[in-house]
Amino acid sequence: MSFECEEEEEDDVCRNTEPVSSQNSNSSSGSWRRKLQMQRSLVTSLFGAERLWGRGFTGRKVKMAIFDTGIRADHPHFRNIKERTNWTNEDTLNDNLGHGTFVAGVIAGQDAECPGFAPDTEIYAFRVFTDAQISYTSWFLDAFNYAIATGMDVLNLSIGGPDYLDLPFVEKVWELTANNIIMVSAIGNDGPLYGTLNNPADQSDVIGVGGIDYNNHIASFSSRGMTTWELPHGYGRVKPDVVAYSRDIMGSKISTGCKTLSGTSVASPVVAGVVCLLVSVIPEDKRKSILNPASMKQALVEGASKLLGPNIYEQGAGKLDLWQSYEILKNYQPRASIFPNMLDFTECPYFWPFCRQPLYAGAMPVVFNATILNGMGVIGYVKDPPVWQPSEDVGNLLSVHFTYSDTIWPWTGYLALHMQVKSEGSQFSGIISGNVTLSIYSPAAQGESSPRSSTCVLYLKIMVVPTPVRSRRILWDQFHNIKYPSGYVPRDSLNVHNDILDWHGDHLHTNFHILFNMLRDAGYYIETLGSPLTCFDASNYGTLLMVDLEDEYFSEEIQKLRDDVVHKGLGLAVFAEWYHVDTMVKMTFFDENTRSWWTPITGGANIPALNELLAPFDIALGGKILSGDFSINGEQSHYASGTDIVQFPAGGFLHSFELHENSKAAQDSSTPDTQNSQSQEKRKLSSILGMTEAGEGRIAVYGDSNCLDSSHMVTNCYWLLRKIVEFVGNGVRDPVLFSEAAQLKFPVFENIQQPLRRPDVNFSLYSTVTDKELICHKDSRFEVWGTKGYGIQPAGTTRKLPEYQGSEVSSTPNLTIKASENRQDEGGLQKTNSTPSANKFYDKRDYFGFISHEEVDIGMLVASQWMVPCFAATTCKPYGVPQLPSATKAPSTKERVGNWSSNKFGIT
Repeated sequence: MSFECEEEEEDDVCRNTEPVSSQNSNSSSGSWRRKLQMQRSLVTSLFGAERLWGRGFTGRKVKMAIFDTGIRADHPHFRNIKERTNWTNEDTLNDNLGHGTFVAGVIAGQDAECPGFAPDTEIYAFRVFTDAQISYTSWFLDAFNYAIATGMDVLNLSIGGPDYLDLPFVEKVWELTANNIIMVSAIGNDGPLYGTLNNPADQSDVIGVGGIDYNNHIASFSSRGMTTWELPHGYGRVKPDVVAYSRDIMGSKISTGCKTLSGTSVASPVVAGVVCLLVSVIPEDKRKSILNPASMKQALVEGASKLLGPNIYEQGAGKLDLWQSYEILKNYQPRASIFPNMLDFTECPYFWPFCRQPLYAGAMPVVFNATILNGMGVIGYVKDPPVWQPSEDVGNLLSVHFTYSDTIWPWTGYLALHMQVKSEGSQFSGIISGNVTLSIYSPAAQGESSPRSSTCVLYLKIMVVPTPVRSRRILWDQFHNIKYPSGYVPRDSLNVHNDILDWHGDHLHTNFHILFNMLRDAGYYIETLGSPLTCFDASNYGTLLMVDLEDEYFSEEIQKLRDDVVHKGLGLAVFAEWYHVDTMVKMTFFDENTRSWWTPITGGANIPALNELLAPFDIALGGKILSGDFSINGEQSHYASGTDIVQFPAGGFLHSFELHENSKAAQDSSTPDTQNSQSQEKRKLSSILGMTEAGEGRIAVYGDSNCLDSSHMVTNCYWLLRKIVEFVGNGVRDPVLFSEAAQLKFPVFENIQQPLRRPDVNFSLYSTVTDKELICHKDSRFEVWGTKGYGIQPAGTTRKLPEYQGSEVSSTPNLTIKASENRQDEGGLQKTNSTPSANKFYDKRDYFGFISHEEVDIGMLVASQWMVPCFAATTCKPYGVPQLPSATKAPSTKERVGNWSSNKFGIT
């Protein structure tokens, strides 16, 4: 791949514009273009770096580590290249690609045509990528150790990957920031898709940077939040932290001269350069006592300018503001804070999705996961439990529960608010506001006699409406979703070859965010369930929506769902996906880095498990892979690698269409597009859409979810989803879908063997069901937390939350649960003993914080980091899966060349 593009593209993910020299530009048009290009490209001027330069701040005595493709020793654009080290298996220190040089130029270049932010910064170039753009976790671990040993101040990583469970890498980042190194990293070029944050930028102790254009619009390529570490039981954190210009940024070329590139890997050094400039503002003898990853992030997010239009998971705190951050930092006193410090859920679109749907009594908890920034010390503690203080008496209708970090380390922690309206507020309509206060303390600093302490205040404002009628309420099943990491879950559409993993979260607020908006626009209220199906009261909901699910089901879930549909009138809408064992086997590949075979743990959906769930209703899905175009009453639809319906009861309505069957031509990532084989495949009539009544309830099944998933959608089927929800939730029959021709006089039962589970996959490593205990987590109703759910309480026991005062209507408006220790199984999933105890159900991280090495057996983690350089002129692509750490080595000379790892792999 090249960093330079031959032609400009519409979305500008990849652009290289060489400035036109005055000698070659004699026309007024050429001169105008050059001036315009220079004006847009001098990012230092756009952020007002000259104001700090004029005060004598230029990055002097700041040690900047640039982890990239290297740099030339005698490059004329740099005053202060202190050291170059090579951590790859190639025998060179030079940059043969240009990316590392460009990044260094944005940070510390001194050329007048493409100046950097901090020209006097001391540059330490760490070459961690080969000329083939390959790297490994072990190379990074070695280089990180050396950065710690040599006392770097700031570190830029214009790289990333989706695997936040690559624990050797993640824990080394913690160690790096714990040693007071401020890390800046690009969030990735996987936009405009949501749930595509790259690691390590998605870590709370790292400054994650997104990209904007010169019109202050989010760049199309910039990855979007929320973080997905916390799913299914929690809710993602806000990322990116800030955004900066990322299109057509001027930087240094390999040898001499300037060029422009675009990407979040360009935005990251913009912020890193600003950080170097800000570090030099603090006198050198006071830097280590004042500056740290938390205090610098506080200065950046509190000084940022909120953009009009983008939501919080697109822009974070907003656009970088150098001067405001300078004003905050020059008089900074160590303190703790909460980011964001104001939750105004009436402000749209910034606080999307919370501003799109008001709270009401009887709903699942609305969870917001805020980040604690502790500028007082690398370690901190919550002094007193958080307290909800309403502004007015009506605020007592809101019940706020908290989960939070016992230990805030390194520099950061989490504070999760679980918000529910009490039952006496079922008819209330209006605004509730108030403050959440939280006290943090850290051990005394060197030379101090008493601990440092700080009180944080979080402002909360929400809209409350009367509880909607049952038919307008939809429950989204998040619990039975499995994503990468930790397992190899293949893509849903086999026609997509540039994204082999299903890793976007499959959440209403990530790759299904457009579906969420559509349902809200249609007047529906959608809640999320990250616990088993036993943990909700079916009498409250019109529809249970199950889309693209890969996990298994507890036997209690299967029984309860049958009773909920048949006896309680719950509507069930299922959107499935492909499942074909031969195809999965042919998608297996050998990873050179982990020295192991990677094989899909399931298909696009777990059809064997879904068939067990649907068996009480005489419904079953098949093992075909179908694709093609069809229409219903003029609505054009595309079926992308979906499955077929092979069993359906009499009296139901079943729709069949002529589609291509691709099951026999098993796909892998190197197979040509399935359309090529379709020309030789005969279209066959296959059943894909069925609707039926079951007792008091109604069921609809569709064999493909691609039309609801905004990641790789060909055409949407929101129109179909609306008709399905109208039927299952309210009994409304569309005349086209319920035509007499589609009604079955006899049951459909194809005499074929239904898809079977793979016996060669240890599914328990990835499942929240297999070999786990059924338990309701903190995202379910408060009265069933820590139990097995509604209607299946073990005889003779009464499970209550600690400090919970009986009914939901409590005299105390606030309940605080201080997290306690919990054990995790080998896959990093919550595991409890068969004998429940109150403390077993409240893990101190609860998927809001981090997983430490003490709770996870690294040897059981198959998935590892897909290290991706977020190159400015290309979209991010996976290069392989880095290995666990090799022996740590550090160069003994300033320009040591050598191979620091034997772990080698190629592009997958």
